[in-house]
Amino acid sequence: MKTVALGNSSLRVPAIGLGCMGMTPIYSPPTEAESIRALDAAIEAGANFIDTSDAYADGKNEELLGRALKGRRDKVILATKFGNIRYPDGTRAVNGKPAYVVEAADACLKRLNTDVIDLFYQHRVDPDTPIEETVGAMSRLVEAGKVRAIGLSEAGAETIRRAHATHPVSALQTEYSLWSRFVEAEILPTCRERGITFVAYAPLGRGFLTGRFNSVDDLDAKDRRRDMPRYAPENFAHNLALVATIKDIAKSKGASPAQVALAWLAAQGVVSIPGGHRPEHVRENAAAADLSLSGAEIAKLSAAFPADAAKGTRYPAGQLKALGI
Repeated sequence: MKTVALGNSSLRVPAIGLGCMGMTPIYSPPTEAESIRALDAAIEAGANFIDTSDAYADGKNEELLGRALKGRRDKVILATKFGNIRYPDGTRAVNGKPAYVVEAADACLKRLNTDVIDLFYQHRVDPDTPIEETVGAMSRLVEAGKVRAIGLSEAGAETIRRAHATHPVSALQTEYSLWSRFVEAEILPTCRERGITFVAYAPLGRGFLTGRFNSVDDLDAKDRRRDMPRYAPENFAHNLALVATIKDIAKSKGASPAQVALAWLAAQGVVSIPGGHRPEHVRENAAAADLSLSGAEIAKLSAAFPADAAKGTRYPAGQLKALGI
């Protein structure tokens, strides 16, 4: 697969990687064996930019990868995140204090069964800790050889600028897809000006843009997407109609809707990490790296999905407060 330089680092990453959140229960219930087969498929396809977080299933996602990558750690570029905390009672917090940065990194290294994290992100920005202090602690992890490159997730433009002035930021991971284009106004230009690689998570709208769902009843009873406003019954039909343009172009090109949505993102010059715990979906997504869209097709998709096209916010109200800080 085509690779690109990871900003402000010596690393190279594939144009399409693999988000691993769904390999532990959050959407449809996966099995560990199936998740490992999906990881195998990603490595075989060259989609070996592997993304996880200490927040996914309270560290169990990292532990799964630690087992799955034993003896082949050198086959992947491994990224994880810290700082997004959920307590047993369901309440949330963000911690970017320097001492916690070190504590979190050591815990991630242990769960991942590795000596170094290729890309270490702050999962959410701590509004109570100056970003310079958090990034300063992250830079010391780089100096200590525990981390190769640092990144931010869902940070605002001014935070990105301040962080990068403290230590070179290699990547910004934030939601970006045909139906979530808010980053185009200020976030993307800020990254491009500083040579920061933009990594798009949820590039398929958490599965909605693949055309696999026709109603909210297609989701498992415990699927987290049932809490997402864009999947709510009152918004579903409107949002489903948007997918028609993706399906039409996919049909004309002999591709899947998922591949068309990922190819549109590739045309924006960003790296995507579609999630997946099923090998067939991972292979399908990876193959999008070979799909080229014409200028007219890109324009048609962009016109069908203006910035306010989707109904419903991208997260429930309580989670929106932690975004774009």
